[in-house]
Amino acid sequence: MENLTEDISYEITQKAIKLLKTVFDPEIPVNVYDLGLIYKIDYTPEDKTLHVDMTLTAPNCPAADFIMEDVRQKLVSIEGPEKVDLRLVFEPVWNQDMMTEEAKLELGFL
Repeated sequence: MENLTEDISYEITQKAIKLLKTVFDPEIPVNVYDLGLIYKIDYTPEDKTLHVDMTLTAPNCPAADFIMEDVRQKLVSIEGPEKVDLRLVFEPVWNQDMMTEEAKLELGFL
């Protein structure tokens, strides 16, 4: 049973990552996942809740509401979870080192 629970959690996490890679900050041509804005993705089968912690490139990001709503809409579309616990956090503070190599390349940091 434990392996099945782990498999389901892994599968839902992978679906979440795939969908998060379709969410973009309108000002940056890189998705929120590769930008390193997603700090945590956990699925708890017991309460069927997908827990996601994310941040923004800056606390005063003008597109914050748009990005958060896009993330929420994508996550609630995943089959399995009945609830999405999306939290906006600012600890640790985001920095460019959190980006994937692909994102750094796309933005000209490499």
